[in-house]
Amino acid sequence: MTTGDIEGWFFKITDYAEELLAWMRQAARLARARPHHAAELDREERGRGVRPARGRARVTSPSRIFTTRPDTSFGMTYAVLAPEHPLVDSLVANAEERGAGDGLPAGGRARDRRSSGWPPTARSGGCGWPRAPSIRSRGSEIPLFLADYVLMGYGTGAIMAVPGEDQRDWDFAKQHGLDIIATVKRPPEWPDTQAYTGDGVKINSGIPRRAHHRRGEAARPSTGCVARASARSKVNYRLRDWGISRQRYWGAPIPILYCETCGMVAEREDRLPVVLPQDVQISGKGGSPLAEVASFVNATCPKCGGRARRDTDTMDTFVESSWYFLRYCSPRYDQGMFERTAAEYWMPVDQYIGGIEHAVLHLLYARFYTKVLRDMGMITLDEPFAALLSQGMVIKDGAKMSKSKGNVVDPDDMIRRFGADATRLFTLFAAPPERDLEWTESGVEGASRFLNRLWRFVRTHGEVIGSGGRLPGTLTDAGRAFRRTIHETISRVTTDVERHFHFNTAISAIMELVNALHDFERDSLDGVAREERAALIREAVEVTLRLIGPVAPHFAEELWQGLGNPKSLFTEAWPVADSSALVKEQVTVVVQVDGKVRSRLTVDVSAPEQAVREQALAEDKVRPWLDGREVAKVVVVPGRLVNIVTRA
Repeated sequence: MTTGDIEGWFFKITDYAEELLAWMRQAARLARARPHHAAELDREERGRGVRPARGRARVTSPSRIFTTRPDTSFGMTYAVLAPEHPLVDSLVANAEERGAGDGLPAGGRARDRRSSGWPPTARSGGCGWPRAPSIRSRGSEIPLFLADYVLMGYGTGAIMAVPGEDQRDWDFAKQHGLDIIATVKRPPEWPDTQAYTGDGVKINSGIPRRAHHRRGEAARPSTGCVARASARSKVNYRLRDWGISRQRYWGAPIPILYCETCGMVAEREDRLPVVLPQDVQISGKGGSPLAEVASFVNATCPKCGGRARRDTDTMDTFVESSWYFLRYCSPRYDQGMFERTAAEYWMPVDQYIGGIEHAVLHLLYARFYTKVLRDMGMITLDEPFAALLSQGMVIKDGAKMSKSKGNVVDPDDMIRRFGADATRLFTLFAAPPERDLEWTESGVEGASRFLNRLWRFVRTHGEVIGSGGRLPGTLTDAGRAFRRTIHETISRVTTDVERHFHFNTAISAIMELVNALHDFERDSLDGVAREERAALIREAVEVTLRLIGPVAPHFAEELWQGLGNPKSLFTEAWPVADSSALVKEQVTVVVQVDGKVRSRLTVDVSAPEQAVREQALAEDKVRPWLDGREVAKVVVVPGRLVNIVTRA
């Protein structure tokens, strides 16, 4: 198809807009995936017709105006058409007057004009047209403008302007001396030099004063605010058809030929794939370099056998990467794209991880591709991915890390200096995956120090670890406390990784276990039997290596083999927390006097409330706060709190 002056090929992805949006509502709340629930209002334009003597002549076809807030329509003081709107020619028939609006579309590319920072320019009465076209609204006429801040791709290309509640409409109205009518009551402190874009009570709109305007609510075109206009509910998607044409060498050639006799013809299936030539010259002049390769361009028509010209555009590379996951399910299959039974066995992919830009690029295209293949009967799968995790960016020196900014860190340099495992450990530890990560070299150094500390411990205590056997049936108090720490760590890491992908908190828990390991090794020399001590140290080290293995695989495997384990660490099952080890025999209870924390007690889990109450009242740090006061009551929350209430 053709768009403007550029010819290209498109996939009709908009046919799947609602299906594509439905999954995004479940997987993630992404503003760019949200549609505009809005209304279209029919209004009548009046403009100068072909007979100037009659002045403003009625234009037969009404303009359909798009708005996301029909409840503010009583604040409309002017309307705006996009410069490209098809009604412009019929509204302004005089060539001289039409010339006053020329040049607006060229004022900026659509993607630039879409920006809220684009300065609006206009053509209308007082700005170039001697007699301005107008629009009838609520029984009166209001000015109709062309303005380059309105796009044909947004709604209908015609908008109602409510300057009281939209800043760009406000700026435009001030620039051209237009009326401003507020339809939402402003707070007293709101400056009178700005549009009010917040919530508030409806005013000047025929709506009961108790009605409340809330920013972002779904539009209600059936309410009284649009009762006098012809309105219909409308959902306007930001999605546009996927333009796949690229004027470059790389990418799959588009398999279309242009025959002098048959016209546009698709290449025969038995001639696919169309292969890129090897003798192409990249000149850098612009345009497709394939157009300069005669052996590629000149072809035979698949229908009549006559002369044909091959299309020299190549496809967007997302076209190929949007179905590779299906091919992975049957890589040796040679009867087509993929084997259906294998794809349906392995798919969908459990987890998709990518940057937020994937929501409107690869993820979107891959989902579209899957639905097309489904509709072609090649697969029954509706969605290729079961879950989405949008990862944050890497920030360095206050800006997104990128080649264009020159703030990229060479990973090879980090690996040479600190090792791949330390670099990976820092990356996962510095922030949750959905948050931005602030890159610091000191952070990588810290990760390296942690791994070296664990390495030294295992190497230094190899003999103790090697002598560790089965745990004795009864453990000392110190042994029970340390083993509880081991299995609490297993539980925390498992939960953080499996449920939340929070590797940062999982790594933090492993670091705490390593600290506890050092403390136990030092403090258990006296009072803990050698067999118990060795068994607990070995259990702690092996659990630590199994937990940190996915993050620092080379490091963990090396130490695991060094302990004499015959099989790879990665053939071991993931550790499971022992529920009996997690049972606490004692807990820490906070003691408050009149709501303020005065002490903490360690009590037996099974201690009766009366015993806990008496222990709290007898606590040395509590007694001074009770002198001269009467204890009115004592509230005990088992295992958590004792609150003593007094009166003078």
